[in-house]
Amino acid sequence: MEAQEPRPCRNVLGLAPYDAVSSLAAIRELPEGVEPLKLDWNESTIPPSPRVIEAIVKFLENAHHLNWYPDLGARRLREALASYTGVPAERILVTNGSDDGLDLLCRTYVEGGDDVVVAWPTYGHFLVFARARGVEPRLVMPPDPFEVPAAALRDAIRPDTKVVYVASPNNPTGVVTPVEEVARLCRGRPGTLFIVDEAYYEFSGVTCTGLLAEMPNLVVARTFSKCFGIAGLRVGYMMASDSVIAHLSRLYNPKSVNALGQVGALAALEDIESRKRYVREVREARSLLVRELSARGATVRGGEANFVMVRVSSPHRLVKALESVGVFVRDRSQMKGLEGFVRITVGTVEHMRDLLGRIDRLLQVEPDLLH
Repeated sequence: MEAQEPRPCRNVLGLAPYDAVSSLAAIRELPEGVEPLKLDWNESTIPPSPRVIEAIVKFLENAHHLNWYPDLGARRLREALASYTGVPAERILVTNGSDDGLDLLCRTYVEGGDDVVVAWPTYGHFLVFARARGVEPRLVMPPDPFEVPAAALRDAIRPDTKVVYVASPNNPTGVVTPVEEVARLCRGRPGTLFIVDEAYYEFSGVTCTGLLAEMPNLVVARTFSKCFGIAGLRVGYMMASDSVIAHLSRLYNPKSVNALGQVGALAALEDIESRKRYVREVREARSLLVRELSARGATVRGGEANFVMVRVSSPHRLVKALESVGVFVRDRSQMKGLEGFVRITVGTVEHMRDLLGRIDRLLQVEPDLLH
């Protein structure tokens, strides 16, 4: 008799795993003395606020903390987020990174046969979550991927469209969709759930949270993985109407955000000056990088987040050349509409000057590397 094995769901069998390209293994293999510049995943390039480490160490001094479940539903963190965002705590759901929140939204609102629209190009993991529900999202792209996608979305959304996903600032283009355009979309299709992913909100300062009180079909998702510098602790949150939060709570696991993540996020949120200082630094460094790369002959798109996009004739060659000097960036040229583009995370001014110095050394050998 032929051996059999359990089979996963049909929806899962057809999925390609999320392309989680990591540079960590290559970083560990760097020669001694080569300081890595990890600029591929849009993480903070500096450690989190010292308060984060202090809070976690203090928390661990109580021997019982780790054998108990965390604060269920992250009540204390939600209260702090209410002060930070202006959204009532009962309309905030803290999740195990914003990815967990996006997955929860798809598990709650998307099922086979639904029409799901995604403003493209954008963060690819959302597509995996939608496809796992038996749906192939419709990718809607403006004529220029670096344009605001609102007009293209209005033309594409149908009366039966169930969910629309828009990242603002968008990853990887850095494009911000204006608040008034989001409001127009929500008003035009009250039966459609609009998800605005504000993972990079702190760098742009533009948010749709002010619409939540009047738009019951809007969800705003955010993360602590970028500006706050605690990507390794995996904390995100969503803000929405009472009805949306109630529906999400049916599947939400209140134990899903670990204790150290909650403690670290709370401490990061409380250090206002550290956060403002880092945002100012990144904005200055972004302007510096755009200016200096352009002066070296590169085609650069800056955007409003903590990364820039650089178009070159050979993205693979640029990525490999940078790796040879300990710099790790993300090749985005395989995404439709972004042919030729490489994404570079922006950190501090010091880090960007270091990057430019390494690029200059490469240009001495390969003068056309940025062309």
